[in-house]
Amino acid sequence: MCQCCAEKKDIYLPQLATVMEAEAMNVTEKYLRLAMDDGQFDYIPGQFVEVSIAGIGEAPITITSSPTQKNGFELVIRKIGNVTNAVHNLAKGAKIGIRGPLGDGTYPVEEAKGKNVVFICGGLGLVPQRAFINYVLDNRDDYGEVTILQGTKCYEQRLFVKEVAAWEKRDDVTMLETIDEPDDCWKGNVGVVTKLIPKVKTDLKSAVVLVCGPPVMYKFVLMSLEEYDVPHSNIFLNLERKMKCGVGKCGHCQINDVYCCMDGPVFRYSDLATLPEAI
Repeated sequence: MCQCCAEKKDIYLPQLATVMEAEAMNVTEKYLRLAMDDGQFDYIPGQFVEVSIAGIGEAPITITSSPTQKNGFELVIRKIGNVTNAVHNLAKGAKIGIRGPLGDGTYPVEEAKGKNVVFICGGLGLVPQRAFINYVLDNRDDYGEVTILQGTKCYEQRLFVKEVAAWEKRDDVTMLETIDEPDDCWKGNVGVVTKLIPKVKTDLKSAVVLVCGPPVMYKFVLMSLEEYDVPHSNIFLNLERKMKCGVGKCGHCQINDVYCCMDGPVFRYSDLATLPEAI
């Protein structure tokens, strides 16, 4: 077999990875750090992988770590079905199947250089955004002002708590967090994430704005951004919902002639103008 053929991966064939670290983040989310057994794994923030458990199935999961990290890659998996339930039972040293990285629509790593960036995250939406957040922070001189808005339903569901606290302490990052429901343990902002947008000091009209969260969240975020006249071409949405096979064969994530798994999962908002079903 020639070298070029040997290097090509079968997009349908999972490669083995080893669980290097496993930790429950809360009742429904589990953190995994994985390393490919063949040592090869290059990706761009915004891409995802298909996680498979032999005899059970597979599920698409967005990578939450930055490619600047060299000791494997990280996933956060919500317990919502047979595959994810099985993943939650894995411990350090376990083997897992990985297909990927997948997705041609990624975060605008190059386009955003020299510009101010604003991340607006709702709940689990912090997980995909974290890959680009940490990429920007690891290449801090390449980007302008960094603002992170994070909204979570309740105190117990907050993610990456220590990391968020570290972002809050940086003098080159504006980190604003809120929870929907009041809690005796919480002294910060209370309310939905859109209530944080008026507190952003960066000029939103000239910033690159990255939005990820449940559909009900980003619909209201987009409405709020309209009030600030943010150009649609400056807004990027992560539409990872409904993905299944990851390679455009099953049609689960098809929106007219667009496949979220192949053309996304990150889309420029202006490119979705003819796809009202997407939002």
